[in-house]
This record gives sequence, structure tokens and C-alpha cells, in this order.
Amino acid sequence: MKRHFDDLQLGSIELFCLAAEAGSFTAAAQLAGVTPAAVSRSILRLEKRLGSRLFARTTRSIRLTEAGRTFFEQCSQALSQLVEAQQTVMGAQATPSGRLRISLPTTYGHHRILPLLPLFRERYPQVTVEIHLGNRNIDFVAEGYDLAIRVRAQPDSTLVARLLEDAKLVVVASPAYLAKAGTPQVLEDLEAHECIQFELPSSGRRISWLFQEQGREREIFTDGGYACSDDVLGGVTLAEHGAGLFQTYKFIVEQQLADGRLIEVLAAYGGRSRPYTLLYPHGRSIPQRVRVFVDFLLQYREQWAAL
Repeated sequence: MKRHFDDLQLGSIELFCLAAEAGSFTAAAQLAGVTPAAVSRSILRLEKRLGSRLFARTTRSIRLTEAGRTFFEQCSQALSQLVEAQQTVMGAQATPSGRLRISLPTTYGHHRILPLLPLFRERYPQVTVEIHLGNRNIDFVAEGYDLAIRVRAQPDSTLVARLLEDAKLVVVASPAYLAKAGTPQVLEDLEAHECIQFELPSSGRRISWLFQEQGREREIFTDGGYACSDDVLGGVTLAEHGAGLFQTYKFIVEQQLADGRLIEVLAAYGGRSRPYTLLYPHGRSIPQRVRVFVDFLLQYREQWAAL
């Protein structure tokens, strides 16, 4: 068989497909681990070889030309077949190994993910796990992370986003607080109560409390003399010790509700949730240690949804 491509040309085709998928030379460069200038030069070489413009460029955006769209559809299919062929040879018998770097929100990490990691490593003992617990947004490329879990994740074309859980919200208080201040019966009663606040660490903004009332979603900004930032468990501890009402995730306070340290109030207005999303860089060559971890976590989605 005659050779039609050298390594440089194949690399240019892959960078072209990354740029087409991401809609940006910069995003393609991040995914490929090269500079945006290198992506631009590579695609210019490809256009020169083909004798046709693949992208219409402005100072702010790129879009595929008609020729570019045709080329992308066929090249992306061909690259996918190459990846599948490689995985057929390597994938089935390969053992996942290497270091897996994960960034987890503090509360979700402690209550959902960390308890599962011994089972994961029992299945895949050659994978070592490095965990970052914190609520700040991380830079996958600069900091070398494989995966992250975030609540209310923002859309990002360079990342794959997989929903793990819509975490149910509840309002709780201690028996001692309710004996002293009374139990709220309707949402308007919150105005007369001490409502423990949680502030977003990135902005310092106090988050709203979410409810459902007669089929309508309601968002209420409460008030109170206590405010916590970064760690939701601070608000739970305050509520346990009689500081006031606190809206938090049900999975965090299940034990306290079961043993009576906390009591759910305003349950008739419940049913709201916030999403926790698993994020990892978009790309065809996702390491096998990442693939097996994603599959491992996704198998728990139905279990968490039922709680």
C-alpha cells in the first residue's frame, strides 16, 4: 500500500478535528497540549495542501466552511475508527494503571466519593488516587487533574460533563431551636427565624434557598446572624447546636435526621435539588484509568437518586 500521509499531516488532521469540535483554536490547543499558534500553523499547512479554506475566521471566532464541514465529517469518522482499532488491540487486555488526580468539593467528597475509593482500588490496584478536596475551580491543563466534580458546573466546550446526582435539598433545625423559636409552617414564616447563611467562596454572595409551592419553583433570600463560607458542614454544625434553620443537601444530614439531632421543616415545600457533575477533558485518547473511574462512579447514579 502506498503511503499517503506523514506523521505531521496526520497530526494536522487531528488538530483540525479538535478545533472543529471545540469551535476554537485555543480550546483545541489546550486539549492537545500545544500552543494556539501551533494549531493555527498546522491548519494553515493543511489548507495549503488541500487547496481549500477549512475555516472562516474572524478576530473572535472560527466556523467551518462548506469544504471544512465535509472534510471534518469524513476525517472525524476515520480518526474514530483508528482509535477503535487501537483500543481493540490494546484495550481489552490492558490493566488500568498510573496516578489518577481528582478534585472534589469538600462535602461531596466526604459523603459520596471518598467512601467508595477503597472499593475502586480493590478492583484496580495498579491505579493510585490523588485527591484534592476544595471548592475552587481548578485548571485541568495547568494543574494536571484528570477529573473534577462540581456543583452547578458551567458549560465548557473543552470538558465532558456527566451528571452524577441531583442532590435533594432540605431545611433542618435542632429540636432545641424549634422548641425556643417555633416551627415554621409556611415560607413567609422564614422572615421571623434565624436562617444560617452559606456564602459562595468565589464571590462572597449568599446563596438563595430553593422551594416548590403549588407546582411553582420559588427562590427565597433569607437572613440571619450566621454565615459560613466554603464548607457546608459549618452550617450543619451550627444548626445541630441550635443556631437556627439551615437549608442543605439531604445526603449530608441523613444520620442526624435519623437519630433526631436535626428535624426537617417545611417538607411540604421540598423537592428542589442542585446538580453535581463529573467533569473531565474532552478528547479521543482518554487514559484507561480515567475511563474505568468514570464508569465506576456512574454505576451509583440510580442508587443516589433513590435516596
